[in-house]
Amino acid sequence: MAINILMPALSPTMEEGTLAKWLVKEGDTVESGDLLAEIETDKATMEFEAVDDGVIGKILVPEGAQNVKVNAPIAVLLEEGEDASATPEPAAAPTATKAEPEKTTAISPVPIAPVKTGTRVFASPLARRIAAQKGIDLATITGSGPNGRIIKADLETAKPAPVPVASTAAISPPASPDADSVKMLYEDRQYEEISLDGMRKIIAARLTEAKQTIPHFYLRRGIILDNLLKFRSEINSGLAANGQKLSINDFIIKASAKALQAVPACNAVWAGDRILQMKASDVAVAVAIEGGLFTPVIRDSETLALTSISEKMKDLATRARDRKLAPHEYQGGSFAISNLGMFGIENFDAVINPPHGSILAVGAGMKKPVVGDDGQISVATVMSVTLSVDHRVIDGALGAQFLAAFAGYMENPLTMLV
Repeated sequence: MAINILMPALSPTMEEGTLAKWLVKEGDTVESGDLLAEIETDKATMEFEAVDDGVIGKILVPEGAQNVKVNAPIAVLLEEGEDASATPEPAAAPTATKAEPEKTTAISPVPIAPVKTGTRVFASPLARRIAAQKGIDLATITGSGPNGRIIKADLETAKPAPVPVASTAAISPPASPDADSVKMLYEDRQYEEISLDGMRKIIAARLTEAKQTIPHFYLRRGIILDNLLKFRSEINSGLAANGQKLSINDFIIKASAKALQAVPACNAVWAGDRILQMKASDVAVAVAIEGGLFTPVIRDSETLALTSISEKMKDLATRARDRKLAPHEYQGGSFAISNLGMFGIENFDAVINPPHGSILAVGAGMKKPVVGDDGQISVATVMSVTLSVDHRVIDGALGAQFLAAFAGYMENPLTMLV
């Protein structure tokens, strides 16, 4: 029986993608685990594996096709000995027409990628389609097929996963003007029309969601950096022989991780109808790339040495700019850092990346007059930071405690090594 190979969901935010390259051709014999294609998601280009054995009967979507919807047929897999005439009619080619808004009751596509624990769910394509239609989590099913594979019979008595009540209560915000309406305003002006790629669409959707659904409030504080700058200079002198060098950002990551441990109630995320308070300090750091940004996550930051944080951050930033990060490297975390100080920005307000409970906006260190405890005026290097907080997760006094702990580590850098 011919089986449709469907466009996979290779990340939780993926709704459509680009079929960048086919690694097989019609008539090729493939086995489970063989690479079929390279799929460009909203964040990266990833390889797509075969789930079943068979022969590629027909390729329905050509290389380079954009805006291919998740779960749309992209090829047909035949069983051994099956004739190519058994292939179904090709699906309509994806178009760039404006998509209708999805209903809140739509069933999310079943991810093909491995689950977070590193294990993989093996199921027949028919079983996956039935599970998607019924809303059944395949990870909860024990397969009775060969090698524990989940088959149709295993789903006959399975119950769908409960749907959270909050997910059905979607808010309908005022609609933004459509493209045609906006273009009419500028019909007598010259302009270049730039289509949104997958990453830009996701950024637009996520930031709109964040500002419409998260009750932001902001806490600001100045951090005196002189002790840290001297401490960093001394450490870098010792590291020079090894070709290593710590940045101010490395200290900011470490101080944030330690502050989250000192004020654990701030190390939390919003989960719809509850708060998840995390144990480890998994700190996300915004990295600007061409056309957007990534927020790679440095896990267990509170346990890492400054040199380890520096090495990990350099590696993640390099691979982020090359769009080579795996999903688990930019998903998760409870807290994020956005540092525009290196661009000369003195202060700004960052938008929370849901489900994070907060994000720290870091400005440039500037020489400013300060009044000491003795009443004397002196010049110090002051860095402005702004903590954007989700008020559902963190209250004002709690956010203030976090900023005080962060300032303590930054202004007395030796303490972050304890």
